Amino acid sequence: MLVALGFLMVAVFMFLIMSKRATPVVGLIAVPVAFGIAAGAGLGIGDMITDGIKALAPTAALLFFAIIFFGIMIDVGLFDPLVKLILRLVRNDPMRLVVGTAVLAMVVSLDGDGSTTFIIVTSALLPLYMKLKVSPVVLTVVAGLANGAMNIVPWGGPTVRAAAALGISPSDVFVPMIPSLVVGLLVVLLFAVQLGYSERRRIGTLELTDERLLVSAGSGLRRSATGSGSGGNGDAPRTGGGSGDAGSDDGQGFVDGLDPERPTLRPKLLWFNALVTVALLVVLVMDVLPIPVLFMVAASIALTVNFPRVKEQQEAITRHSSSIVSVVAMVFAAAVLTGVFQGTGMVEAMAQWLLEIIPASLGPHLAVITGILSLPFTFFMSNDAFYFGIMPVLAETAATYGIEPVEMARASITGQTFHMQSPLVPAILLLVTLAGVPLADHHKKVLWRAALVSLSMLVIGVVLGQIPW
Repeated sequence: MLVALGFLMVAVFMFLIMSKRATPVVGLIAVPVAFGIAAGAGLGIGDMITDGIKALAPTAALLFFAIIFFGIMIDVGLFDPLVKLILRLVRNDPMRLVVGTAVLAMVVSLDGDGSTTFIIVTSALLPLYMKLKVSPVVLTVVAGLANGAMNIVPWGGPTVRAAAALGISPSDVFVPMIPSLVVGLLVVLLFAVQLGYSERRRIGTLELTDERLLVSAGSGLRRSATGSGSGGNGDAPRTGGGSGDAGSDDGQGFVDGLDPERPTLRPKLLWFNALVTVALLVVLVMDVLPIPVLFMVAASIALTVNFPRVKEQQEAITRHSSSIVSVVAMVFAAAVLTGVFQGTGMVEAMAQWLLEIIPASLGPHLAVITGILSLPFTFFMSNDAFYFGIMPVLAETAATYGIEPVEMARASITGQTFHMQSPLVPAILLLVTLAGVPLADHHKKVLWRAALVSLSMLVIGVVLGQIPW
């Protein structure tokens, strides 16, 4: 019964989200509560949800203060030079913009934190997407794929979890999978080229004659541009594939504009802000303090130095309040689903059922099967639940067929590109919120691509002998 309810709950949730019959927040709360009661949770469902909230509270705190910190860095102009550089490289070509998005996301993802990656990539590139009329869904797809592939780096989380759960070294898991990672990133770049080419054909090109065209779609500001006879008269730029006001508000509340004349700029504090940001990322990688604590401290320093007056500090936080509320609300809503999933025993029941239906003849191929199962399993549950709850069972079963735990661990991390698109991953919720993209629209374009990236990494692992066939 738990197995049937678990799969049905997932199906109902995905149907409501993909068909846009419910927002992610409503779906993440209403569906699990209904199925949890049907599973006999009774009043105990309150404790299950509370446990889920406790587990995700640090993540909510992380996102809360990460948005404030990077929001301040954007306000004060830390990323303006980066945007100017990208603008010079991209010029008027949507293809370059999309491929540049993939490369930037890969580089920034080296810090191992998806939230940081998406904040930086979105803040730097979303204004260009809006001005060039490139669909912001393309940004979320490419950034999500790039970050998902890079998520297997040892300091990213899943590799360490797999190693800890099976009692092996993270380097023994990751290093042999570097060729798979390289191939996965190449597949991401191919998708970026394909999407960029598609956008180029759809919208044509736009001639940008002024680097001061560094404002977001929501700022309502205009800078001179040519492309359809605007002639620098203050009209919004138009492209070959459409018309309209490039300054319309599409919900990008976080990217509050990169206007070179905005009053929040702090050019004299550029090096200080850069030093604080670099120090934050270095300490983050060193893992000497909990990440939420790091961002709390960094946000307080950034607020105090850049906006010494209390009123200015309040205004700085308020500027990014809409994104904070949207993201944190979805994180706590996701806690309902994870709490019910684990509290009712659905996760364990579903995993055990899948193990039982695997024919004995497929036992020697259990590593490959694990790699394939990692896609849906890590999509509908947390990495902790998968690696600490299910992987030991899979590894113990595989051992009877002569498959080493390290080989099982390598196979299990190949599904991370798909995992990173899950509505249970706070970072992806942050990405779609910052880009103003409905989660359903993101999923329609990204899921099959993410599956192909994950499967390509699995195939390369098998071909090179890192994962036994």
